[in-house]
Amino acid sequence: MRAYSNWQWHLDEVFVKINGVTHYLWRAIDHEGEVLESYVTKRRDRKAALKFLRKSMKRYGQPEIIVTDKLKSYGAAMKVIGNVSKQETGHRQNNRAENSHLPFRRRERAMLRFRQMRSLQKFVAVQSSINNHFNKERHLYSRDNFKLNRDAALNEWRCLCAS
Repeated sequence: MRAYSNWQWHLDEVFVKINGVTHYLWRAIDHEGEVLESYVTKRRDRKAALKFLRKSMKRYGQPEIIVTDKLKSYGAAMKVIGNVSKQETGHRQNNRAENSHLPFRRRERAMLRFRQMRSLQKFVAVQSSINNHFNKERHLYSRDNFKLNRDAALNEWRCLCAS
């Protein structure tokens, strides 16, 4: 397991239709834009938010700051866990999570929606691992270094797929 920074997490949920029924895809993204955890539920209540938060924190530890939108379910779940002081909400603060949905929506359109909850969960897990693997933060490197890092990631990916 990779070591993740627990400085700041962005939590958000996405509406997804599976066979015409609305489901919710909960996602946790760290401050670098990597998808930490994703979870699919039929409801968007305190119980679902609590289960998602506990699952994420069990796997990655507790973050210092949790940025969410103003959904009441997050606040209620934070009260149960005891992280109310760590939660931040505000206008445009959760844009990192909102922007991480764009590649997901693009792939969802290409696949012509989902038929089962299990296939959605598998797709999200694979898609986020691919995005995390090739997320090389272009703005931090010169062109030559960026190309070297991307080639290394591609070679590593090919080795993973071959085995």
